[in-house]
Amino acid sequence: MTGDGTTAVIGTDGLDALVRALAARGRTVIGPTVRDGAVVLAEIAGGEELPYGWGVELEAGHYRLRPREDGAAFAHSAGPQSWKTFLHPQREREWTADRGADGALTVTQDDAPQPSYAFLGVRPCDLRAIAVQDRVLSGGRHTDSRYRARRERAFLVAVECTEPGATCFCTSMGSGPAVDGGYDLALTEVVDSSGHRFWVRAGSDEGESVLAELPRRPADGTTESAAREAVAEAADRMGRSMPPVDLQMLMRDTLHAERWNDVASRCLTCGNCTMVCPTCFCTTAEDVTDLKGDHAERWRRWESCFDLDFSHLPGGPVRASGHSRYRQWATHKLGTWYDQFGSSGCVGCGRCIVWCPVGIDITEEAHALHRERQAAGGPEGAAP
Repeated sequence: MTGDGTTAVIGTDGLDALVRALAARGRTVIGPTVRDGAVVLAEIAGGEELPYGWGVELEAGHYRLRPREDGAAFAHSAGPQSWKTFLHPQREREWTADRGADGALTVTQDDAPQPSYAFLGVRPCDLRAIAVQDRVLSGGRHTDSRYRARRERAFLVAVECTEPGATCFCTSMGSGPAVDGGYDLALTEVVDSSGHRFWVRAGSDEGESVLAELPRRPADGTTESAAREAVAEAADRMGRSMPPVDLQMLMRDTLHAERWNDVASRCLTCGNCTMVCPTCFCTTAEDVTDLKGDHAERWRRWESCFDLDFSHLPGGPVRASGHSRYRQWATHKLGTWYDQFGSSGCVGCGRCIVWCPVGIDITEEAHALHRERQAAGGPEGAAP
């Protein structure tokens, strides 16, 4: 039996059928799976590779897998990777140059066809992060053609969050735990006395077409109500929060706050936060040659604003101190990103907190800056 074509309920067999249906359409299916002690994003061939029965234990500077008794597939928070890994790869060759026997140079652009991905298990915060990168990398005059090609071919299966982690704060950033668009299919997992199932909604024509291929039954009020209730409860169980103020104004008004010295004394400027962040987009060019000098390649790779040479000019680095580099990252992410792209650069996924080796917490720093501004008699600056 079918529903109205745009909503239905599937079981775990339907989830396996979804993976296989997407692969049959020529897509490389990427989803969460357990490897090397973490839930990572990798190519999967069937639903059995999803992390059924695994959750995560998160804290600042701490990540551990933990078993779950309910057998849920998506009851885990963000892992060390984001979908940026596939849409905006960490390292990518741009062109090659070869010198022939006559000394002539031949330059060849690396324009191999881009893969057609299907992303299964995109959290609401990561769905927002993809939308942010869309604006950054393909929304202006200077478009990243490779990113746009991968993005236009991507099929997104979002999964609403029903189990927030201790470092999650998506509600503060307006990016979850529910999804509100931008997906081809959206799933909400329900595990209760009535069984293990997923409430599914189609958000595009192709999503509706894929849903029609799955073993399914009409959406029922009990499953829909349970799904909505689980997501609503998740919103009240966030492990972290931002201060309820206008963060853009908070960053602007606290550029000279004493708190920056405190965080700088702890920050290792390792750049982990920028590497795991789903919206950080900075890159640099790297040229390599063979030993004879007859072959050269240009590669683009991720770069971090925590690197000393990131802002290097002939006179030296613009931001020579860890203080200035951390402040640049935080104020850009929470403040001046609005000036450039019309939104925050933070989606509340909490990865920067978890994967910081010294446990620096961006929400704790924002609260500290807010308290310092209040103590100095600054404005309350209520959030818009």
